[in-house]
Amino acid sequence: MKEEEEKEKKIEEIEIPPIEEEKEEDFQDKYFRLLAEMENSRKRLQKEKHEMTRFAIENVIAEILLPIDTLENALGFTEQMSEDTRNWAKGFEMILGQFKEILGNHNVVTFHSEGETFDPHRHEAVEIEETTEYEDGTILQEFLKGYKSGDRILRAARVKVAKAPGKEIQEEEEEKE
Repeated sequence: MKEEEEKEKKIEEIEIPPIEEEKEEDFQDKYFRLLAEMENSRKRLQKEKHEMTRFAIENVIAEILLPIDTLENALGFTEQMSEDTRNWAKGFEMILGQFKEILGNHNVVTFHSEGETFDPHRHEAVEIEETTEYEDGTILQEFLKGYKSGDRILRAARVKVAKAPGKEIQEEEEEKE
């Protein structure tokens, strides 16, 4: 026990030099900077996690869009079907409505393309028609709807685009007139 008491006395006898005021302010400044850096890191990680989750959901939704379009196109022919088939089609229309509601809940919307100017970020040109009736780059027909979520394009619209004819074709059209 005496040894322990002697160790405690020796520890108490060691004088801790007073920290100078500048060093104390320096430590305090470093402490607050470290706290701010940790808070910023936490917020950045939280934001990245949220964005990754959102992109994962949008990618799954993008894969579901084609079957939704196919179902929608098939239901467009209900007038040509028998009465029994039309009754079935009403049920499928209800299911399609549920899919569209889910898309709406995730802020996924279609965008209209016909008559607009071709934008490679929003449109995929699958056909080009040379014509003088429309301005160069005007979308003449939309084959497949485009979808977006906020500013992000989930699926580009597949379209037919007008192109100004070459000199030879333009001369032929002028001769016809």
